[in-house]
Amino acid sequence: MIKSSYLSKVFRRSPYLTLQKHMQKVSECVSELIPLFDGVVNGDPVVIEKIYRQIASKEQDADELKKALRMNLPKNLMLPIPRRDILELVRVQDKIANKAKDIAGLIVGRQMRFPNNIHTTLKTFVSRCVEAVHHTQTCINELDELVETGFRGRELTHVETLLEELDKIESDTDEIQVNLRMILFRNEQELPPVDVMFMYKVFEWIGDIADDAERVGRRLQLTLAK
Repeated sequence: MIKSSYLSKVFRRSPYLTLQKHMQKVSECVSELIPLFDGVVNGDPVVIEKIYRQIASKEQDADELKKALRMNLPKNLMLPIPRRDILELVRVQDKIANKAKDIAGLIVGRQMRFPNNIHTTLKTFVSRCVEAVHHTQTCINELDELVETGFRGRELTHVETLLEELDKIESDTDEIQVNLRMILFRNEQELPPVDVMFMYKVFEWIGDIADDAERVGRRLQLTLAK
Protein backbone atom coordinates (compact mmCIF):
# COMPACT_ATOMS: atom_id res chain seq x y z
CA MET A 1 0.00 0.00 0.00
CA ILE A 2 1.22 3.50 -0.86
CA LYS A 3 1.80 5.66 2.23
CA SER A 4 0.06 9.04 2.46
CA SER A 5 3.33 10.82 3.30
CA TYR A 6 4.80 9.57 0.04
CA LEU A 7 1.74 10.75 -1.89
CA SER A 8 1.99 14.22 -0.36
CA LYS A 9 5.64 14.56 -1.32
CA VAL A 10 4.96 13.43 -4.86
CA PHE A 11 2.01 15.77 -5.28
CA ARG A 12 3.89 18.81 -4.02
CA ARG A 13 6.38 18.33 -6.82
CA SER A 14 3.80 18.38 -9.62
CA PRO A 15 0.15 17.42 -10.16
CA TYR A 16 1.27 16.03 -13.53
CA LEU A 17 3.76 13.77 -11.80
CA THR A 18 0.95 12.38 -9.66
CA LEU A 19 -1.11 11.78 -12.79
CA GLN A 20 1.87 10.00 -14.33
CA LYS A 21 2.40 7.91 -11.19
CA HIS A 22 -1.25 6.91 -11.33
CA MET A 23 -0.98 5.90 -14.99
CA GLN A 24 2.16 3.92 -14.22
CA LYS A 25 0.32 1.97 -11.53
CA VAL A 26 -2.62 1.42 -13.89
CA SER A 27 -0.22 0.09 -16.52
CA GLU A 28 1.40 -2.25 -13.98
CA CYS A 29 -2.04 -3.50 -12.97
CA VAL A 30 -3.13 -4.22 -16.54
CA SER A 31 0.19 -5.87 -17.42
CA GLU A 32 -0.65 -8.62 -14.92
CA LEU A 33 -3.43 -9.77 -17.26
CA ILE A 34 -0.82 -11.39 -19.51
CA PRO A 35 0.45 -13.88 -16.87
CA LEU A 36 -3.12 -14.24 -15.62
CA PHE A 37 -4.31 -15.55 -18.97
CA ASP A 38 -1.16 -17.65 -19.29
CA GLY A 39 -2.36 -19.30 -16.09
CA VAL A 40 -5.85 -19.71 -17.52
CA VAL A 41 -4.55 -21.31 -20.72
CA ASN A 42 -2.26 -23.61 -18.73
CA GLY A 43 -5.03 -24.48 -16.26
CA ASP A 44 -2.98 -23.35 -13.26
CA PRO A 45 -5.29 -22.15 -10.46
CA VAL A 46 -2.37 -21.33 -8.13
CA VAL A 47 -0.92 -18.87 -10.63
CA ILE A 48 -4.35 -17.43 -11.38
CA GLU A 49 -5.07 -16.78 -7.70
CA LYS A 50 -1.62 -15.26 -7.16
CA ILE A 51 -1.96 -12.89 -10.12
CA TYR A 52 -5.45 -11.89 -9.03
CA ARG A 53 -4.10 -10.78 -5.66
CA GLN A 54 -1.35 -8.79 -7.37
CA ILE A 55 -3.88 -7.07 -9.63
CA ALA A 56 -6.10 -6.24 -6.67
CA SER A 57 -3.15 -4.74 -4.77
CA LYS A 58 -2.03 -2.60 -7.70
CA GLU A 59 -5.61 -1.46 -8.32
CA GLN A 60 -5.80 -0.33 -4.69
CA ASP A 61 -2.55 1.60 -5.09
CA ALA A 62 -3.95 3.30 -8.19
CA ASP A 63 -7.11 4.16 -6.28
CA GLU A 64 -5.08 5.82 -3.52
CA LEU A 65 -3.19 7.90 -6.07
CA LYS A 66 -6.49 8.93 -7.67
CA LYS A 67 -7.89 10.03 -4.31
CA ALA A 68 -4.70 11.94 -3.47
CA LEU A 69 -4.87 13.81 -6.74
CA ARG A 70 -8.51 14.73 -6.25
CA MET A 71 -8.00 15.86 -2.66
CA ASN A 72 -4.85 17.90 -3.25
CA LEU A 73 -5.39 19.48 -6.65
CA PRO A 74 -5.78 23.22 -5.93
CA LYS A 75 -9.05 24.83 -6.98
CA ASN A 76 -7.69 28.36 -7.12
CA LEU A 77 -4.38 27.69 -8.90
CA MET A 78 -3.98 28.48 -12.59
CA LEU A 79 -2.49 25.40 -14.26
CA PRO A 80 -1.37 24.97 -17.89
CA ILE A 81 -3.77 22.02 -18.05
CA PRO A 82 -7.19 22.92 -16.57
CA ARG A 83 -8.10 21.24 -13.31
CA ARG A 84 -11.21 19.62 -14.78
CA ASP A 85 -9.14 18.04 -17.56
CA ILE A 86 -6.67 16.56 -15.07
CA LEU A 87 -9.55 15.12 -13.05
CA GLU A 88 -11.15 13.65 -16.16
CA LEU A 89 -7.87 12.07 -17.23
CA VAL A 90 -7.39 10.38 -13.85
CA ARG A 91 -11.03 9.24 -13.83
CA VAL A 92 -10.70 7.41 -17.14
CA GLN A 93 -7.27 6.06 -16.26
CA ASP A 94 -8.71 4.61 -13.07
CA LYS A 95 -11.46 2.83 -15.02
CA ILE A 96 -8.74 0.82 -16.76
CA ALA A 97 -7.36 -0.55 -13.48
CA ASN A 98 -10.87 -1.24 -12.20
CA LYS A 99 -11.68 -3.23 -15.33
CA ALA A 100 -8.51 -5.31 -14.99
CA LYS A 101 -9.53 -6.20 -11.44
CA ASP A 102 -13.07 -7.05 -12.61
CA ILE A 103 -11.70 -9.39 -15.27
CA ALA A 104 -9.38 -11.14 -12.84
CA GLY A 105 -12.15 -11.42 -10.25
CA LEU A 106 -14.52 -13.01 -12.74
CA ILE A 107 -11.86 -15.45 -13.93
CA VAL A 108 -11.13 -16.52 -10.35
CA GLY A 109 -14.73 -16.51 -9.12
CA ARG A 110 -16.02 -18.71 -11.92
CA GLN A 111 -12.82 -20.73 -12.36
CA MET A 112 -13.09 -19.96 -16.05
CA ARG A 113 -11.59 -21.99 -18.86
CA PHE A 114 -11.73 -21.36 -22.61
CA PRO A 115 -11.84 -23.74 -25.59
CA ASN A 116 -8.38 -24.72 -26.84
CA ASN A 117 -8.93 -23.22 -30.29
CA ILE A 118 -9.47 -19.80 -28.66
CA HIS A 119 -6.26 -19.71 -26.61
CA THR A 120 -3.87 -18.22 -29.18
CA THR A 121 -6.26 -15.48 -30.31
CA LEU A 122 -7.24 -14.72 -26.73
CA LYS A 123 -3.63 -14.22 -25.66
CA THR A 124 -3.02 -12.00 -28.68
CA PHE A 125 -6.10 -9.97 -27.76
CA VAL A 126 -4.95 -9.48 -24.18
CA SER A 127 -1.42 -8.55 -25.25
CA ARG A 128 -2.65 -5.97 -27.76
CA CYS A 129 -4.98 -4.37 -25.21
CA VAL A 130 -2.11 -4.20 -22.70
CA GLU A 131 -0.02 -2.59 -25.41
CA ALA A 132 -2.70 0.09 -25.81
CA VAL A 133 -2.38 0.93 -22.12
CA HIS A 134 1.41 1.06 -22.31
CA HIS A 135 1.11 3.41 -25.28
CA THR A 136 -1.24 5.63 -23.30
CA GLN A 137 1.25 5.69 -20.44
CA THR A 138 3.94 6.89 -22.85
CA CYS A 139 1.66 9.76 -23.90
CA ILE A 140 0.91 10.76 -20.30
CA ASN A 141 4.62 10.63 -19.48
CA GLU A 142 5.16 13.41 -22.02
CA LEU A 143 3.01 15.89 -20.07
CA ASP A 144 5.89 17.60 -18.28
CA GLU A 145 7.73 18.17 -21.54
CA LEU A 146 4.56 19.43 -23.20
CA VAL A 147 4.00 21.97 -20.43
CA GLU A 148 7.62 23.12 -20.61
CA THR A 149 7.44 23.64 -24.39
CA GLY A 150 4.10 25.42 -24.25
CA PHE A 151 2.27 22.62 -26.10
CA ARG A 152 4.03 23.22 -29.39
CA GLY A 153 7.05 22.28 -31.45
CA ARG A 154 8.71 18.90 -31.76
CA GLU A 155 7.30 17.58 -28.49
CA LEU A 156 3.71 18.22 -29.60
CA THR A 157 4.36 16.53 -32.94
CA HIS A 158 5.81 13.52 -31.12
CA VAL A 159 2.74 13.17 -28.88
CA GLU A 160 0.36 13.56 -31.83
CA THR A 161 2.19 10.71 -33.56
CA LEU A 162 1.87 8.56 -30.44
CA LEU A 163 -1.88 9.27 -30.32
CA GLU A 164 -2.27 8.22 -33.95
CA GLU A 165 -0.48 4.95 -33.16
CA LEU A 166 -2.79 4.46 -30.17
CA ASP A 167 -5.82 4.74 -32.46
CA LYS A 168 -4.34 2.03 -34.69
CA ILE A 169 -3.75 -0.30 -31.74
CA GLU A 170 -7.34 0.18 -30.54
CA SER A 171 -8.65 -0.58 -34.05
CA ASP A 172 -6.61 -3.79 -34.05
CA THR A 173 -8.18 -4.86 -30.75
CA ASP A 174 -11.64 -4.35 -32.24
CA GLU A 175 -10.79 -6.69 -35.12
CA ILE A 176 -9.33 -9.32 -32.81
CA GLN A 177 -12.40 -9.16 -30.60
CA VAL A 178 -14.65 -9.80 -33.61
CA ASN A 179 -12.55 -12.86 -34.50
CA LEU A 180 -12.76 -14.15 -30.93
CA ARG A 181 -16.53 -13.87 -30.94
CA MET A 182 -16.73 -15.74 -34.25
CA ILE A 183 -14.57 -18.58 -32.91
CA LEU A 184 -16.63 -18.81 -29.73
CA PHE A 185 -19.86 -18.76 -31.73
CA ARG A 186 -18.71 -21.85 -33.61
CA ASN A 187 -18.07 -23.57 -30.24
CA GLU A 188 -21.31 -22.58 -28.52
CA GLN A 189 -23.16 -25.86 -29.06
CA GLU A 190 -20.44 -27.77 -27.22
CA LEU A 191 -20.29 -25.52 -24.16
CA PRO A 192 -22.59 -24.77 -21.19
CA PRO A 193 -24.66 -21.66 -22.10
CA VAL A 194 -23.80 -19.88 -18.85
CA ASP A 195 -20.08 -20.37 -19.49
CA VAL A 196 -20.47 -18.97 -22.99
CA MET A 197 -22.25 -15.90 -21.63
CA PHE A 198 -19.38 -15.14 -19.26
CA MET A 199 -16.78 -15.74 -21.96
CA TYR A 200 -18.42 -13.07 -24.08
CA LYS A 201 -18.42 -10.81 -21.03
CA VAL A 202 -14.67 -11.33 -20.53
CA PHE A 203 -14.05 -10.48 -24.20
CA GLU A 204 -16.10 -7.32 -23.79
CA TRP A 205 -14.23 -6.23 -20.65
CA ILE A 206 -10.82 -6.87 -22.19
CA GLY A 207 -11.88 -4.74 -25.14
CA ASP A 208 -13.05 -2.04 -22.74
CA ILE A 209 -9.46 -1.70 -21.51
CA ALA A 210 -8.24 -0.74 -24.97
CA ASP A 211 -11.28 1.53 -25.46
CA ASP A 212 -10.59 3.37 -22.20
CA ALA A 213 -6.90 3.65 -23.05
CA GLU A 214 -7.92 5.36 -26.28
CA ARG A 215 -10.34 7.60 -24.35
CA VAL A 216 -7.44 8.82 -22.23
CA GLY A 217 -5.63 9.60 -25.46
CA ARG A 218 -8.63 11.45 -26.86
CA ARG A 219 -8.99 13.49 -23.67
CA LEU A 220 -5.32 14.39 -23.85
CA GLN A 221 -5.71 15.33 -27.50
CA LEU A 222 -8.67 17.61 -26.69
CA THR A 223 -6.65 19.20 -23.92
CA LEU A 224 -3.75 19.89 -26.26
CA ALA A 225 -6.08 21.45 -28.81
CA LYS A 226 -7.36 24.08 -26.36
